[in-house]
Amino acid sequence: MPEKLRATLVRAPCRGNAMGMDYSAYDELKVDRPEDGILRVSFNRPDRMNALTSETHRQLGDIWRDIDRDDDVRAVLLCGEGDHFCAGGEFDLVEDIVNDHDLRMRNFREARDLVYNMINCSKPIVSAMQGGCAGGGLAAGLLADISIVTKKAKLVDGHVRLGVAAGDHAVLLWPLMCGLAKAKYHLLLNEPVTGERAEEIGLVSLAVEDHELRDRSMDVARRLAAGAPSAVRWTKYALNNWLRAAGPTFDNSLAMEFLGFAGPEVKEGVAAIREKRKPDFTGKTKA
Repeated sequence: MPEKLRATLVRAPCRGNAMGMDYSAYDELKVDRPEDGILRVSFNRPDRMNALTSETHRQLGDIWRDIDRDDDVRAVLLCGEGDHFCAGGEFDLVEDIVNDHDLRMRNFREARDLVYNMINCSKPIVSAMQGGCAGGGLAAGLLADISIVTKKAKLVDGHVRLGVAAGDHAVLLWPLMCGLAKAKYHLLLNEPVTGERAEEIGLVSLAVEDHELRDRSMDVARRLAAGAPSAVRWTKYALNNWLRAAGPTFDNSLAMEFLGFAGPEVKEGVAAIREKRKPDFTGKTKA
């Protein structure tokens, strides 16, 4: 099959059928229906800590529009296969964004779409996070309406360490959830937070033991799916007006992040991570 034709087919919008919406276009995510009314979306690269490729990043932003239109879905469960939820974007993707202006602009739009499409998706979303949680994966996990983590999970917004502003979700969500002082501490210092601590400061809804994560998150999704659909969805819509009101702040932070991708600091940040050393941001960057 010609590559151009294949790309067109992969990106085609989902269509309804007798069994509900067809999600086969989202081939870099694992999508299934574990129970009536519940759609499960999983990061599915366990051998790479579920790191995002360029295509996974695009699909993760797009899928929420189709879920919103799927009449057979009453609740969504977002999770990661294996020991980790999602480690964020692959370093190869980051380097491509740095070196390719068109790709940088495309990823800017996709990052914006991920946030607004999850906010505007009418269906309630539950996230189940374990292991490493960073980057775009962490953004999706925290944007869920109810976020559940294991107590030992490691949540970190790694943007500042990478050499770019914390723009893909953090400036929008962290101050609202855990307060401005805690947000500044964790975002400016790139300080990780455990799942247990994340619950204590209000960053996530619930922290559980490792062996409880799957059952507890499925139980929450099941309860949401059994609830009065209009009441649940309209309550979500009203609550998310807090996030919509902060839209200009998010847009500004995202623009600053992608401005950084065109500068020298991100090159030093990526090199330091690859070489397993501390970055040198003192003005002597190896750009």
